Amino acid sequence: MTAPVLAADDPGAVERAAKSLLGGGLVVLPTETVYGLAALASDPDATRALFERKGRGAAVPVAVLCADADQALALAEAASPLARALAAAHWPGPLTMVLPRRAGLPWALGEPTHTIGLRCPDHDLVRALAARVGPLATTSANRHGQPTPASATEAAEQLLGPVDLVLDGGALTGMPSTVVDLTGARPRVLRQGAVDIDASDAPDA
Repeated sequence: MTAPVLAADDPGAVERAAKSLLGGGLVVLPTETVYGLAALASDPDATRALFERKGRGAAVPVAVLCADADQALALAEAASPLARALAAAHWPGPLTMVLPRRAGLPWALGEPTHTIGLRCPDHDLVRALAARVGPLATTSANRHGQPTPASATEAAEQLLGPVDLVLDGGALTGMPSTVVDLTGARPRVLRQGAVDIDASDAPDA
């Protein structure tokens, strides 16, 4: 079954996507980097389906996209001064921070279960959607190990199964987000992306 396609700037896009996500569905949506595949982070059945559509195991976790820094950092056990400084400097934007997960947050985001990757994207639609329904478990909209297509429909077609809605934001050819791990004594860059982070110059986390 072909998923319905809606322009990302359609006035009803947020409500249409919210309805899909709150119903346990998956949505392909644009970010400021590449197309993402999103599910409601608090819905374990939906996040399980996200891993299946992606074709990857739980050993590679998915990030959580949030409406703002307050929503994001509330999901962490403790946000260090460095984490707050990086959030202030680079959010909204393409920086994902891996932090200790808040105790008692049993979301099915992959392994390990004691950390969480958080980002506040520089995209109005995604932030509005996270404000409407809550944090979004999100991964790039491509089959695991393959490049992410630049178009929304091609991204959806590459996945290993149907999605509920495709939000088309035009051609996207950005770099993925930078991922920095702040769970240890020193920050560690796991993926250098659109934000240039030099962990060797950073103070202890």
